[in-house]
Amino acid sequence: MKLTMASSPHNHSQKSVSRLMLTVIAACVPGIAVQSYFFGSGVFLQLLLALITVTLAEAAVLKMRGRAVWPTLQDGSAWLTAVLLAISIPPLAPWWIVVIGCIFAIVMVKQLYGGLGFNLFNPAMAAYVLLLISFPVQMTSWSPINEIMHAPLNWQDQFHVILFEATASGQTLEAWRATVIDGATSATPLDSVKTAVGKGLTVTESMSVIGFGEIAGQGWQYVNLAFLAGGLWLLKSKVINWHIPVAFLCSLAFISAAGYLIAPESQPGMLFHLLSGGTMLGAFFIATDPVSASTTNQGRLVYGALIGILVYVIRQFGGYPDAIAFAVLIMNMAVPLIDHYTQPRTYGHGANQ
Repeated sequence: MKLTMASSPHNHSQKSVSRLMLTVIAACVPGIAVQSYFFGSGVFLQLLLALITVTLAEAAVLKMRGRAVWPTLQDGSAWLTAVLLAISIPPLAPWWIVVIGCIFAIVMVKQLYGGLGFNLFNPAMAAYVLLLISFPVQMTSWSPINEIMHAPLNWQDQFHVILFEATASGQTLEAWRATVIDGATSATPLDSVKTAVGKGLTVTESMSVIGFGEIAGQGWQYVNLAFLAGGLWLLKSKVINWHIPVAFLCSLAFISAAGYLIAPESQPGMLFHLLSGGTMLGAFFIATDPVSASTTNQGRLVYGALIGILVYVIRQFGGYPDAIAFAVLIMNMAVPLIDHYTQPRTYGHGANQ
C-alpha cells in the first residue's frame, strides 16, 4: 500500500457541496408532499417559480461579475434557497411574492456579499422577513386545509389564483375563502391561538374550533412530523450536526413546558410549539445553514438554544404569528461573538513553559 503525504486541510468527507445541497433538498420531499396534501398543489407552482427565479437571478449576477455561471449554479445553494422560501410562504400567495423574495435572497443577501460562503444572513429567511414586513396580508393568508373545506380549489384554480389572483371563474381569493367553510379562518394555528387568548379565551377554548387537532393545527402537526423525518435522515446521513437542532428543540420544549406549568390557561403546551408553524423546518433545514450558523460545537449548542428561546418569546409576546425567521436572523448577527468565545482551546495553550 502506497502512503501519500499531503498538506492540511485533510478533508475526510466524500460529499461535494452540490451533493450536500441536493441531499438537503431531497430531505425536504416528505414535508413538501405532506404540505401539498393538506394545503394544495399550489406548493408545486411556488416551487417552480422559485427555482426558475433563483436560477435566472444568480446567472445574471454572475454574468455581471464576470464569473462562470454553470459551475456556480451546480453547487445547488441557490436551489436550496428557492425550496426553503417557496415552502415557507402561503401556497396561494400571488406569483410576484415568491419572485421578489427569490431575487432579494440571491442578489442582495447572497451575491452582494460575495456569493456562497460570504453571506452573513440566511438568504431564505432574510427574504421571508422582507416579504412578511412588506406584504403582511399576502404572507399570512394561509387557507384552511383541504379536508375541512366544503369546496377546495382544484389544481387549475389554484394555479389561476397564484398567477392572476382569481379563480378561473373570476372569483377572488378573499371571496372564495368567505364561502368555503364556516367557523374557520385563514390564520395559522399559532396566530389563531394568540389572537383568541388576547381576547380573553383560554388555550383550550381557542383550540376547540374547526382546524385544530388534539395537539396542534390540523395539517400543521403532520407537516412538522414529515420535516422531522427528513431532518432525522440528514442526521443519520451526517449531512448536518446534531448540536443545533437538538439545542433548538430542547430549549423550545423546556421554556414552553415551563410557561404552560406557570399559566396553562394562556400558554400552549410543549407539543403545540414543537408541531406548529415552521418549527421542524427551522430546526433541521434553516438554523443548520453551514454558512450563517455557528461553526464550533459549543457555539452550535448556544446558537441553537438561543434560537429556541427567541422563537418562544417572539411567538408569545411579539407581533408576528411565527418567529423562526426573526430568531434565526437575530442569531446570525450574534454568530461572530458566539464563535469568538467558544473556540476550542489550542493544544498546549496555557501549559507551563
